[in-house]
Amino acid sequence: MTNLDAVLPASDGSPASDGSPASDRYPAAGASTPASPDGGRLADSGKLADSGKLADSGGELAGGGELAPARPLGPPVRDPDAGWQLTRYADVAAALEDDRLAVPPVPPGTPGTMAGLRATVARFSAGEAHARRRALVSADLPDPARLRAEAYDRTAGILERSAGPVDVLDRLARVVPVAVLAARLGAGPAAVPAVREVAAAYPPGGPAARDRNADSALAALVRLLPPAPAEVVANRIGLLVQSCDATAGLIGNALLRTQTADGAGIDQLLVDTLRYAPPVRLTRRVVVAPVRIGGRRLSPGEPVVLWFETANGDPDAGPDVLTFGAGSHRCPGAAQALALAGGVLAAIRARCRFDPPATVHFEASPNARIPRFLEVFPR
Repeated sequence: MTNLDAVLPASDGSPASDGSPASDRYPAAGASTPASPDGGRLADSGKLADSGKLADSGGELAGGGELAPARPLGPPVRDPDAGWQLTRYADVAAALEDDRLAVPPVPPGTPGTMAGLRATVARFSAGEAHARRRALVSADLPDPARLRAEAYDRTAGILERSAGPVDVLDRLARVVPVAVLAARLGAGPAAVPAVREVAAAYPPGGPAARDRNADSALAALVRLLPPAPAEVVANRIGLLVQSCDATAGLIGNALLRTQTADGAGIDQLLVDTLRYAPPVRLTRRVVVAPVRIGGRRLSPGEPVVLWFETANGDPDAGPDVLTFGAGSHRCPGAAQALALAGGVLAAIRARCRFDPPATVHFEASPNARIPRFLEVFPR
């Protein structure tokens, strides 16, 4: 079994409204989550789909939303539209550790709205506020071993009750990790559909209408979680959101790698997936003080894109996988994310047949690698 601590950076924490009443859209505990309406079926062309090309904006998708090529390995390059592009392992690691490159700030927002949530979570904070909010997140992180066992049991239960093939992303990967963590935080499984809706609107920079549509889901989560100070509740919601899409992508990408894993255990499979097929392909920073990275001088105000996907595959990469970040903003819940993903994958491996699709399509995202649809067959 791989020692995950040996390959992941050290962590101190140890991942639309339609106008109907909220009670109609967020079922009570024990209710099932409806399947995705479009199904996201796969083409049969025989290889990984990558028809959507990376625009020159440094990570935005152009075209049909398929997985676009990552930036090629090389020294820092300044894109006229998107700023500096860092792809070498040493450069990305240095940028993550240097406080002269900060997480791009988000504007203040009204409490109870998506903008207010972003402005109150550790993920988008800096300085003293970030340290305080990060401590709140770390205090809420459950024991990884218990999360893994509970994720296994919940996945096994869904598979046992299934009469036919199971959509991994819609019924397992985006349900089980959130449900297990929500139960630990006191919200229960009724939180799952609301978390998924909030997660879809969580990244900053989206249309205002998207935020307004997710506000009712956010209000539902506030009601479902135990009463606590507003900052505590906001960061618990942020923790649930972080367990949704990124963990789903880790599960889906790891499942795709099982056919070439040469019998690797779950821990090794997850590490390899984080390195070579990370669910988060890149992250962004902004320069707040003059700094030199990779022999280039970066000036205050310049945006910077850090390519995990390329850096992890650098022939000169160090032993640490960078996907969970490093420095003051490294993910405090890395062990918990791996535990949740590991429990789901272990149950799938033990109870299902997986026939890898001829072509894999991915969700449209500027920075994520999440398969649209994967199917397993319970035995």
